[in-house]
Amino acid sequence: MEFHDRIVETDIPARLDSLRWSGFHTRVVFALGITWILDGLEVTLAGALSGALKDSPSLRFSNFDVGLANSAYLSGAVLGALGFGWLTDRIGRKKLFFITLAVYLTATAATALSWNVWSYALFRFLTGAGIGGEYTAINSTIQELVPARYRGWTDLVINGSFWIGAAIGAVSAIVLLDPLVLGPDTGWRLAYLTGACLGLIVFVMRLWIPESPRWLITHGFPDQAQAIVADIERAAGEHRDPAPASGWPKIKLQMRDHTPLGEVARVLFSTYRQRSMVALMLMVAQAFFYNAIFFTYALVLTEFYGIPASHIGWYLLPFAAGNFLGPLLLGRLFDSLGRRTMITLTYGVSGILLAISGYLFAAGVWSAQTQTVAWMVIFFFASPAASAAYLTVSETFPLEVRALAIALFYAIGTGIGGVVGPSLFGALIDTGSRSSVFAGYLFGSILMVAAAIVAWRYCIAAERKPLESVARPLAAVD
Repeated sequence: MEFHDRIVETDIPARLDSLRWSGFHTRVVFALGITWILDGLEVTLAGALSGALKDSPSLRFSNFDVGLANSAYLSGAVLGALGFGWLTDRIGRKKLFFITLAVYLTATAATALSWNVWSYALFRFLTGAGIGGEYTAINSTIQELVPARYRGWTDLVINGSFWIGAAIGAVSAIVLLDPLVLGPDTGWRLAYLTGACLGLIVFVMRLWIPESPRWLITHGFPDQAQAIVADIERAAGEHRDPAPASGWPKIKLQMRDHTPLGEVARVLFSTYRQRSMVALMLMVAQAFFYNAIFFTYALVLTEFYGIPASHIGWYLLPFAAGNFLGPLLLGRLFDSLGRRTMITLTYGVSGILLAISGYLFAAGVWSAQTQTVAWMVIFFFASPAASAAYLTVSETFPLEVRALAIALFYAIGTGIGGVVGPSLFGALIDTGSRSSVFAGYLFGSILMVAAAIVAWRYCIAAERKPLESVARPLAAVD
C-alpha cells in the first residue's frame, strides 16, 4: 500500500487534551518558552546598547546606524521564520529546535566580535534568522502539546516571558555599560556573550523534549506517536480526566510526508481567508507598535531626557515588569472571557493610551520617570495583545500548515510593521522634534485601534476547544 493511501484512526488528540497540568507540561514550558527569554535579552540589549554603540571607539554608530542594525535583525527574523517555518512543517518540530538554536548561538557570539557597522548588521541579521525560526517551531509545539483548557494562558505567559529576558538584558546593561567597570568598547561585547551562554543552557534542556505526536501521526509515524503519548500519560500520572466508557473520540487521518505549497496557499488565502485577514492585521499592528517603540526606547531617553547610556537599564526594568505582568495577570481571561473580548480590549486600550501618552510627551509634560511609568501601564495591555497575535495564528490554522502560517504572518507583519518602524523612529528622533516623534506614536496607536475593531468583528471563539475542532486537519477523512 502506498504511503499516501495509509489511513490511521487515532485518539491521540483527545488523550493529549484530557491531561491536566503536570510536571511534563511545566518542563515543556521551561525548555521551549525560554526562547522568548532569549529574544527578550537580544532585543533589550540592542535597545540598551544603542548609546554604547554610538560611544564605542571602534564603531561610533549614528542614530541611523542603530536603526539600520535593528532593522537588519528584524529582516533576518522575517527570512528565518519563512525558511525554517517551511522546514518545521516538513521535517518536524524537534529537529528545528536545535538547528535554529545553533544559528542563534553562533551569530550572537559573532556579534561580540563586530568591527564595523556592516559586520554588526550582518551578525544581527543572522541572529534574527535563528530567533525567527525559533518562533515557528516553538509556537507549533506548544500548541500541540498543551491541553486545550490551558492553551491560551500558557501561550500568552510563554510569549510574555520575553520580558524576563528583557530584565536580564537590562541588568546586564547596567553592569556591563558602567564605565567604572569596563571600557567603552568591552562592555557591549560581553553583553552579547551573555545571550550565547544562556543559549547553551537551553540547548541541553531541550534534549528530552519529544517530537509533537500530532505531527508524527500525520506524517507516517503512528507507532512513535503512540509511544510518546504513552510516556506523557505515565509522566502525568493521575493528572488527567478519566476515559469515557465508550473510549476517547477518534479521528481518521490520511498520512502524508509533506503538504504542497500550492495547498498551503489555498488553505491560507481561500479556505481560511477571513482568519488570514485577522492574523495579518493583528501581526502588523503589534509589530509596528512594539518594534518601533522598544527599539528606540533608549534613544528617546538619551536624546530627550538626557539619561546617560549606562543608566538605561534602570528604566528598562519597570518597563519589562509591566510587560510580563500583563500576560501573567490577564492571560487566564483569554480562556474564560474568550479570545474575541480580550483581544479587542487589550489592543484597543493600549492604542488609546499610547495616543494620550504621545500627546503629553509632545507637550513636554513627562519626566523620564513619569514617561517610564506611562510606558509601563501601556505595555501592561499591549504585551498580552501582542502575544495574542501569535496565539491566534498558531491555533486557527490546520496542523499541516501551522508552522508556515506562523512564519508567513510573522514575516509579513514584521516586514511591514517591524522593519520599517525602528528606522522610521530613528529618523524621527534625529529631527530632535517631539512633535515628529508623536506623529509616529499616533500612527502606531491608530494601527492598534484598527486591529481591535477587526478582532471584535472577525475573531473566532477558539478558547478551550481542541485544535482539531478549531481547524480540521487537512489529512482528516470522513
